[in-house]
Amino acid sequence: MTQLENLFEAFIGLINLAIDEKSHYTGGHCQRVPALTMMLADAVADVQSGPMADFQMSEADRYELKIAGLLHDCGKVTTPVHVVDKATKLQTLFDRIELIDTRFEVLKRDAEIAALRQQLALRAPIDPEAEALLLAQSLEAQQTLDKDREFLRTTNVGGEGMKDADIIRVRQIGSQYQWRNANGVHTDFLSADEMDNLCIRKGTLTTAERDIINYHIVATIKMLERLPWPKHLKNVPEFAGGHHERMDGKGYPKGLSREQMSVQARIMGIADIFEALTASDRPYKPSMKLSQAMAIMNDMKQGGHIDPDLFDVFVKQGVYRRYGEQFLSPSQLDEIHVTV
Repeated sequence: MTQLENLFEAFIGLINLAIDEKSHYTGGHCQRVPALTMMLADAVADVQSGPMADFQMSEADRYELKIAGLLHDCGKVTTPVHVVDKATKLQTLFDRIELIDTRFEVLKRDAEIAALRQQLALRAPIDPEAEALLLAQSLEAQQTLDKDREFLRTTNVGGEGMKDADIIRVRQIGSQYQWRNANGVHTDFLSADEMDNLCIRKGTLTTAERDIINYHIVATIKMLERLPWPKHLKNVPEFAGGHHERMDGKGYPKGLSREQMSVQARIMGIADIFEALTASDRPYKPSMKLSQAMAIMNDMKQGGHIDPDLFDVFVKQGVYRRYGEQFLSPSQLDEIHVTV
């Protein structure tokens, strides 16, 4: 390797270090995706028969793909960290669930005060049964508030899917309770923005925030296309810029179909998805076992999301298993139930 190549790779490392300092899990992603990309590319190049038998790579080709892998998310230097690291639905610069916790405490206090006032208003002689009823009603109201608070805290975590009934309950809580804010004004318990965030069906990002996240690939392409690539690295922008496209043409940012993409870009797409599913350092989701991640990817294959021939190699050649043994925890390495 020449001194210029060493310097070039060091600059790439500098970019990834900046991403890592900004968001630790993103920096890890920028290291693991290139490793998995090369594992799968080498496995495909070793295939002797079938649809991928003609794919070969020279050492120069491997180096070009390696560089593309290292730079595939360089555009994330432009992504706001509060969106990249959004661990819960209500998180911005801090998790706003704490504000909602405070409102629940205010409502519980109000319920207790109302019960005490009603007790004081009882005419003499004091009616023990009436007092007991007031206390029981107050306790029941507070317990209902506690249940609704726990429900919102659970909803705030996000996940793979949110039921319609849960969305209805969020909106009922947001509008049926009234609380007096710092200005002394009675207002809905949840703001429109808080309800929109808590009703996110999958994950923790709103549509607008997902657009911000997705823009990183546009930024990546713009950045890479500005560089004067030498002939042996001229395909780096295309390889790196295609990992969010889909085989059915419904991906982004260009809506390319399988036929419009290089094998290398399609390989990188599989590596990017599998790493994201199995990563253990995401703030917004737990890591997946191999079986769960591979089942999701098999569905993506059937749905036209990822290249079916490359995924078959990924399974048959045990690439997922080799990657798992190197980068995943032992608890994730279960048996898969995917056939090709």
